[in-house]
Amino acid sequence: MVIEEKTAVLERQLLLQLGDRLKRLRKAQGLGTVEVARQVGISRTTLSAVEAGDPGPSMGTYLRVMSVLGISGELALLAGDVLQPAPVGSAGARSRRARPVVQVTVSADASRHQLQDLQSLAFHEEAVRLVRSDPGLLLQAQETLERWLQSGPSRSSGLWREWQAILAQGKWRKALGRTRRAQELRQASPLTTVLPKEARERILAQVNDLKQGIVLGDAQNPITP
Repeated sequence: MVIEEKTAVLERQLLLQLGDRLKRLRKAQGLGTVEVARQVGISRTTLSAVEAGDPGPSMGTYLRVMSVLGISGELALLAGDVLQPAPVGSAGARSRRARPVVQVTVSADASRHQLQDLQSLAFHEEAVRLVRSDPGLLLQAQETLERWLQSGPSRSSGLWREWQAILAQGKWRKALGRTRRAQELRQASPLTTVLPKEARERILAQVNDLKQGIVLGDAQNPITP
Protein backbone atom coordinates (compact mmCIF):
# COMPACT_ATOMS: atom_id res chain seq x y z
CA MET A 1 0.00 0.00 0.00
CA VAL A 2 1.40 3.38 -1.03
CA ILE A 3 0.45 6.34 1.13
CA GLU A 4 1.46 10.00 1.18
CA GLU A 5 0.31 10.97 4.67
CA LYS A 6 2.56 9.79 7.49
CA THR A 7 0.41 8.60 10.36
CA ALA A 8 1.17 8.56 14.07
CA VAL A 9 1.18 4.75 14.09
CA LEU A 10 3.61 4.61 11.17
CA GLU A 11 5.93 7.13 12.82
CA ARG A 12 5.81 5.13 16.05
CA GLN A 13 6.63 1.89 14.23
CA LEU A 14 9.61 3.52 12.54
CA LEU A 15 10.95 4.63 15.93
CA LEU A 16 10.41 1.16 17.38
CA GLN A 17 12.31 -0.38 14.48
CA LEU A 18 15.14 2.12 14.88
CA GLY A 19 15.40 1.34 18.58
CA ASP A 20 15.44 -2.39 17.89
CA ARG A 21 18.16 -1.97 15.29
CA LEU A 22 20.36 0.08 17.61
CA LYS A 23 19.98 -2.53 20.33
CA ARG A 24 20.91 -5.35 17.94
CA LEU A 25 23.95 -3.41 16.69
CA ARG A 26 25.15 -2.77 20.24
CA LYS A 27 24.89 -6.45 21.12
CA ALA A 28 26.49 -7.56 17.84
CA GLN A 29 29.49 -5.35 18.65
CA GLY A 30 29.76 -6.86 22.11
CA LEU A 31 29.07 -3.54 23.83
CA GLY A 32 27.29 -3.29 27.16
CA THR A 33 24.77 -0.61 28.09
CA VAL A 34 27.14 0.95 30.64
CA GLU A 35 29.92 1.36 28.07
CA VAL A 36 27.70 2.79 25.34
CA ALA A 37 25.93 5.16 27.74
CA ARG A 38 29.32 6.41 28.95
CA GLN A 39 30.60 7.00 25.41
CA VAL A 40 27.41 8.81 24.40
CA GLY A 41 27.31 10.83 27.62
CA ILE A 42 23.84 9.74 28.72
CA SER A 43 22.39 7.60 31.49
CA ARG A 44 21.59 3.91 31.05
CA THR A 45 17.95 4.87 31.51
CA THR A 46 18.11 7.20 28.52
CA LEU A 47 19.92 4.57 26.46
CA SER A 48 17.19 2.08 27.33
CA ALA A 49 14.62 4.62 26.12
CA VAL A 50 16.49 5.01 22.83
CA GLU A 51 16.68 1.25 22.32
CA ALA A 52 12.96 1.05 23.06
CA GLY A 53 12.20 3.59 20.32
CA ASP A 54 10.90 6.09 22.85
CA PRO A 55 10.06 9.49 21.28
CA GLY A 56 11.21 11.22 24.47
CA PRO A 57 15.00 11.38 23.85
CA SER A 58 16.11 14.16 21.52
CA MET A 59 17.19 13.62 17.93
CA GLY A 60 20.68 14.58 19.04
CA THR A 61 20.70 11.74 21.54
CA TYR A 62 19.68 9.24 18.86
CA LEU A 63 22.38 10.62 16.56
CA ARG A 64 25.10 10.27 19.23
CA VAL A 65 24.09 6.66 19.84
CA MET A 66 24.19 6.02 16.08
CA SER A 67 27.65 7.62 15.94
CA VAL A 68 29.03 5.41 18.71
CA LEU A 69 27.64 2.35 16.90
CA GLY A 70 29.14 3.48 13.59
CA ILE A 71 26.02 4.25 11.55
CA SER A 72 25.79 8.03 11.74
CA GLY A 73 26.64 8.11 8.02
CA GLU A 74 23.15 6.87 7.24
CA LEU A 75 21.63 10.03 8.69
CA ALA A 76 24.26 12.05 6.83
CA LEU A 77 22.76 10.79 3.54
CA LEU A 78 19.52 12.53 4.43
CA ALA A 79 21.17 15.65 5.83
CA GLY A 80 23.37 15.99 2.73
CA ASP A 81 20.51 16.08 0.20
CA VAL A 82 21.97 13.02 -1.51
CA LEU A 83 18.51 11.66 -2.24
CA GLN A 84 16.97 14.97 -3.30
CA PRO A 85 16.68 16.45 -6.82
CA ALA A 86 19.73 18.42 -7.88
CA PRO A 87 19.41 22.24 -7.70
CA VAL A 88 18.19 23.93 -10.89
CA GLY A 89 21.09 24.93 -13.11
CA SER A 90 23.58 22.54 -11.48
CA ALA A 91 25.52 19.85 -13.33
CA GLY A 92 23.37 17.24 -11.63
CA ALA A 93 20.20 18.87 -12.94
CA ARG A 94 21.60 18.90 -16.51
CA SER A 95 22.54 15.22 -16.31
CA ARG A 96 20.49 12.74 -18.31
CA ARG A 97 20.89 10.17 -15.58
CA ALA A 98 17.78 9.62 -13.46
CA ARG A 99 18.13 10.50 -9.82
CA PRO A 100 18.20 7.61 -7.31
CA VAL A 101 14.84 6.03 -6.56
CA VAL A 102 14.31 4.95 -2.98
CA GLN A 103 11.49 2.73 -1.80
CA VAL A 104 11.02 1.21 1.63
CA THR A 105 8.20 -1.00 2.82
CA VAL A 106 7.33 -0.66 6.50
CA SER A 107 5.27 -3.32 8.26
CA ALA A 108 4.86 -5.08 11.59
CA ASP A 109 4.87 -8.82 12.19
CA ALA A 110 1.40 -9.89 13.30
CA SER A 111 2.63 -13.40 14.13
CA ARG A 112 4.93 -12.03 16.86
CA HIS A 113 2.27 -9.81 18.45
CA GLN A 114 4.05 -6.69 17.18
CA LEU A 115 0.86 -5.25 15.74
CA GLN A 116 -1.11 -5.94 18.90
CA ASP A 117 1.55 -4.28 21.05
CA LEU A 118 1.80 -1.33 18.67
CA GLN A 119 -1.98 -0.89 18.64
CA SER A 120 -2.12 -0.94 22.44
CA LEU A 121 0.73 1.56 22.64
CA ALA A 122 -0.93 3.86 20.12
CA PHE A 123 -4.23 3.73 22.03
CA HIS A 124 -2.49 4.68 25.25
CA GLU A 125 -0.36 7.46 23.77
CA GLU A 126 -3.49 9.03 22.30
CA ALA A 127 -5.36 8.59 25.60
CA VAL A 128 -2.53 10.23 27.54
CA ARG A 129 -2.56 13.16 25.10
CA LEU A 130 -6.30 13.62 25.61
CA VAL A 131 -6.12 13.26 29.40
CA ARG A 132 -3.37 15.87 29.64
CA SER A 133 -5.53 18.37 27.78
CA ASP A 134 -8.81 17.53 29.54
CA PRO A 135 -8.78 16.88 33.34
CA GLY A 136 -12.35 15.66 33.07
CA LEU A 137 -11.15 12.63 31.11
CA LEU A 138 -8.63 11.86 33.85
CA LEU A 139 -11.44 11.90 36.40
CA GLN A 140 -13.46 9.59 34.13
CA ALA A 141 -10.60 7.07 34.00
CA GLN A 142 -10.15 7.24 37.78
CA GLU A 143 -13.86 6.61 38.36
CA THR A 144 -13.76 3.62 36.02
CA LEU A 145 -10.77 2.26 37.89
CA GLU A 146 -12.51 2.65 41.23
CA ARG A 147 -15.52 0.70 39.96
CA TRP A 148 -13.24 -2.11 38.86
CA LEU A 149 -11.51 -2.23 42.24
CA GLN A 150 -14.80 -2.27 44.10
CA SER A 151 -16.15 -5.11 41.97
CA GLY A 152 -14.23 -7.67 44.03
CA PRO A 153 -10.96 -9.62 43.89
CA SER A 154 -9.43 -10.06 40.44
CA ARG A 155 -6.17 -11.26 38.95
CA SER A 156 -5.77 -7.69 37.70
CA SER A 157 -6.18 -6.10 41.15
CA GLY A 158 -2.43 -5.54 41.54
CA LEU A 159 -2.23 -3.87 38.14
CA TRP A 160 -5.24 -1.70 38.92
CA ARG A 161 -3.59 -0.48 42.13
CA GLU A 162 -0.53 0.47 40.10
CA TRP A 163 -2.85 2.36 37.79
CA GLN A 164 -4.16 4.32 40.76
CA ALA A 165 -0.67 5.73 41.32
CA ILE A 166 -0.05 6.29 37.61
CA LEU A 167 -3.25 8.29 37.20
CA ALA A 168 -2.78 10.23 40.42
CA GLN A 169 0.85 11.13 39.75
CA GLY A 170 0.84 11.31 35.96
CA LYS A 171 3.63 8.73 35.65
CA TRP A 172 2.65 7.84 32.09
CA ARG A 173 6.03 6.45 31.09
CA LYS A 174 5.48 3.50 33.37
CA ALA A 175 2.70 2.30 31.07
CA LEU A 176 4.13 3.52 27.78
CA GLY A 177 7.31 1.47 27.77
CA ARG A 178 8.16 -1.78 26.04
CA THR A 179 8.84 -3.76 29.19
CA ARG A 180 6.78 -6.80 30.12
CA ARG A 181 5.28 -4.89 33.05
CA ALA A 182 4.25 -1.99 30.81
CA GLN A 183 2.52 -4.44 28.48
CA GLU A 184 0.70 -6.03 31.42
CA LEU A 185 -0.41 -2.60 32.62
CA ARG A 186 -1.80 -1.73 29.21
CA GLN A 187 -3.78 -4.96 29.17
CA ALA A 188 -5.50 -3.96 32.44
CA SER A 189 -5.83 -0.28 31.65
CA PRO A 190 -8.74 2.05 32.44
CA LEU A 191 -7.12 4.74 30.30
CA THR A 192 -8.36 3.58 26.91
CA THR A 193 -11.97 3.82 28.11
CA VAL A 194 -11.74 7.58 27.59
CA LEU A 195 -10.91 7.27 23.88
CA PRO A 196 -13.70 8.55 21.62
CA LYS A 197 -14.89 6.23 18.87
CA GLU A 198 -13.35 8.40 16.17
CA ALA A 199 -9.87 8.21 17.71
CA ARG A 200 -10.11 4.46 18.20
CA GLU A 201 -11.24 3.85 14.62
CA ARG A 202 -8.50 6.11 13.25
CA ILE A 203 -5.81 4.18 15.07
CA LEU A 204 -7.30 0.83 14.04
CA ALA A 205 -7.26 1.95 10.40
CA GLN A 206 -3.62 3.01 10.67
CA VAL A 207 -2.66 -0.31 12.24
CA ASN A 208 -4.47 -2.16 9.45
CA ASP A 209 -2.53 -0.18 6.85
CA LEU A 210 0.70 -1.17 8.57
CA LYS A 211 -0.41 -4.80 8.60
CA GLN A 212 -0.67 -4.70 4.81
CA GLY A 213 2.68 -2.96 4.49
CA ILE A 214 3.19 0.73 3.80
CA VAL A 215 5.45 1.79 0.96
CA LEU A 216 7.50 4.93 1.53
CA GLY A 217 9.48 6.58 -1.23
CA ASP A 218 8.97 7.54 -4.87
CA ALA A 219 9.39 4.26 -6.74
CA GLN A 220 5.88 4.60 -8.13
CA ASN A 221 6.57 8.02 -9.70
CA PRO A 222 10.32 8.48 -10.20
CA ILE A 223 11.35 11.98 -11.23
CA THR A 224 13.94 12.38 -13.93
CA PRO A 225 15.85 15.61 -14.46
